Amino acid sequence: QVQLVESGGGLVQAGGSLRLSCAASGRTSSSYAMGWFRQAPGKEREFVAALVWSSRVTYYGDSVKGRFTISRDNAKNTVYLQMNSLKPEDTAVYYCGSGRYATASVRTEAEYDYWGLGTQVTVSS
Repeated sequence: QVQLVESGGGLVQAGGSLRLSCAASGRTSSSYAMGWFRQAPGKEREFVAALVWSSRVTYYGDSVKGRFTISRDNAKNTVYLQMNSLKPEDTAVYYCGSGRYATASVRTEAEYDYWGLGTQVTVSS
C-alpha cells in the first residue's frame, strides 16, 4: 500500500509560479509511474504530467507543455510539479497518483492504483 500526500497548492496570480509536492510513503519501491491529474469544478479530470520512475521519462498534457515540469527526489520519495506561467484555466484540484504496473497509458486514470486527496490551486486574473 502507498500513501500519497499533496502539498504546495494555494492562490497565485496569473503569470506566476507554484510548485506542488507529492510525498509518498509505504511500499513505494513497487511504483512504476507517478502522475498528476487535475479537476476543475464541473469538468472531467484531466491528465497533467507523469513520470516513469525507473527511466525518468516524462509525459505532459498538451495544455501544460512548456509551462509545467514534473521531477522527483529519490531520497525523499517525492514527486514535484513545477508550474510556471500559470493561467486562470489552470485552476483546479490537483491530484497525485501512483501506479504499480504499466497496465494502461500513464495519461489515463486507470494506470494509477493510489491517489492523494488533492491540493487546490487557484489562479486569479
